Amino acid sequence: MTAKTRAVTCADIKHAIETRDGRMLANFYSDDAHVRIVDRNNTPSRPREVKGKAAISVFWSDICSRVMTHQVDLCVAEGDRLAFSQACTYPDGARVLCLAICELKGGKIARQTLVQAWDE
Repeated sequence: MTAKTRAVTCADIKHAIETRDGRMLANFYSDDAHVRIVDRNNTPSRPREVKGKAAISVFWSDICSRVMTHQVDLCVAEGDRLAFSQACTYPDGARVLCLAICELKGGKIARQTLVQAWDE
């Protein structure tokens, strides 16, 4: 008998993002997870695609290494879906807003879509 994996929660997401723990965030994803990023540079018809836990780990390590604050303002989870908003502020006052929708499988994030915008 195998132990069931505890599903990632809003509290988990909030803690990992706000403490800038890229390793913890990467552990929330399945090995074959897929993240799609849409923003000014990566349009809906040509989104940035980050595939696989290793690549997602690099993505979150980069985000979490930046000198900025991260705050999860809202998170909602129901069944195998989780969505959250993330507000970030750089030391110079520039802001970033990210909205994410996640599909969970086996308690891990299998698919995620991020839409982000930032001050210029």
